[in-house]
Formats: sequence, structure tokens, C-alpha cells
Amino acid sequence: MISPEQFEKEIELIIKNAIREDVGDGDHSSLACIPEDATGKAKLLVKDQGILAGVEFAKRVFNYVDPELKIEVLLKDGDQVKRRDIAFFVEGSSQSILKAERLVLNAMQRMSAIATKTAEFVTKLEGTKTRILDTRKTTPGIRALEKWGVKIGGGENHRFALYDMIMLKDNHIDFAGGITKAIEKTKKYLADNDLDLKIIVEARNMEEIREILKSDGVYRILIDNFNYEDTRKAVDLIDGKCFTESSGGITLETARSYAECGVDFISSGALTHSVHNLDLSLKAV
Repeated sequence: MISPEQFEKEIELIIKNAIREDVGDGDHSSLACIPEDATGKAKLLVKDQGILAGVEFAKRVFNYVDPELKIEVLLKDGDQVKRRDIAFFVEGSSQSILKAERLVLNAMQRMSAIATKTAEFVTKLEGTKTRILDTRKTTPGIRALEKWGVKIGGGENHRFALYDMIMLKDNHIDFAGGITKAIEKTKKYLADNDLDLKIIVEARNMEEIREILKSDGVYRILIDNFNYEDTRKAVDLIDGKCFTESSGGITLETARSYAECGVDFISSGALTHSVHNLDLSLKAV
């Protein structure tokens, strides 16, 4: 994953761009009917159940829109919530609260859904050594928020983007002329450019795993689209020489069975691309 400093920059960019997109030259609905000096108070009302995520992000949005807004937090990121819970109160300029409202809700609903789904996977994997990972199958422009939601739900982040880890998948391998050539070229590229990046290599069958194991410097083998029996055989063959990761259509129903094969990680795009937003509202009080 990227550094904490770079992650913070991503969050700043998301807020800046989202406000540009949503507010433009002004929130004319509020400007038209609410006096500039009017003040008010609103609550973040939970209308669903799951894992709450995005409270810290909401605080940053409110501060970006208006540093004078005051937020009283009642529930924090990672808390289990139910209908009619109140996550926080925000108080100050009514225009400012309304300007920030949609970004706060869009982000929190999405992040909470991701955190909730991730927590379900984490529960399924309890008692095994296997950890759940996200992927790059995220909504363009808000990857940092979605990966933040995974962390809040108890999961772990895979690479953030193409630049912070090497991942040699089937197309890389085929275009490079095979597994060994792809690994050799990658190691030379990293050395020539003075880069320190972990290398993950995808395997489509047992023969490819055997070939990967002939090369040094592979951090993790991606055991892709294997059934349970073959996954177990693959883990035995790898025998701790590097980390193992199962992927490829793994669902909440099948995750436990893959974990029991002994893999270190399971990656699932469904954590971020197949969730239903948690129902939240910002209501004036």
C-alpha cells in the first residue's frame, strides 16, 4: 500500500474534486432561501444496520467546507450500528452544512456498505490464518475511500494502484514470453530503476506454480481460479517458500473453504464492486 502521507493526499484530492463537482459556482438552492448568517444543527441518522464507516472522512469534509462547523461524534468508524442510531451532530452555518451534506452521505453510505461486507468475510475467516484483501476493482476517483472502508471493516488493503507493487498476471506473462522471462525482466527493471517493490505472480495451474518456484524474489503467488483440492495441493507445493493468495470468484459462501486450504490471503473484488449502500440521512434538528 501507499504511504500514510500519500493516502492523505488522495483524500484531500477526493474532497476537493467532489466539492468542485457538486457545488460548482455555488449551492444556489441554499443561497436562494437561507440567509448567509443563519445557523442550524443536523444529525447523521442511521436507517439501516451494519458497520459504520466514514465518520472521520465526514469530519474532514465539514472542515474543508467550513472550519467553523462543530461536530459532536457519538459513534465512531467501525462501530456496529442499527436503525435510529445517531452517529454525530454537526452545528454551524446552515449553508455550509447543506453544501457538505451530499458528499458526506455519498461517502459514508458507500464506505459503510464496504465495511459491513468486509466484516462479514472477516467473521467467516475467524479461526484460520487467512486474511481478506481488497483489489483494484474500485470506483474510479474514490479508491482511497473504498479501501479505507475495507480497513474499517477489518480487512487488509492489497496494492493501491499499478505503481506500488508488481503483479504479473496472465497477460503480462503471455506478453513477456512466459513466467520465467517475466520474472527475470521484472527483477532487472526494478534493479535498473532502483525500485523496491514486492513481486506477486499469478499461476493458472500447478505447472506454473512449479515454474514460479524456480525463481527467487517472488513475494506471493496468486493461486487463481483453483478448486479446493488443487488449492490445497498448491499450498503444500509452495510449502511456505512465499506467501499464497487465492482469488477468482470467491464468495462469502466459499471463502471459508478456501481459507481451510491454508492460503495466507483471499482477495475479493466483491468487497468494493458489489455492495448496497447503507441507508443514512442527514436531518435538521
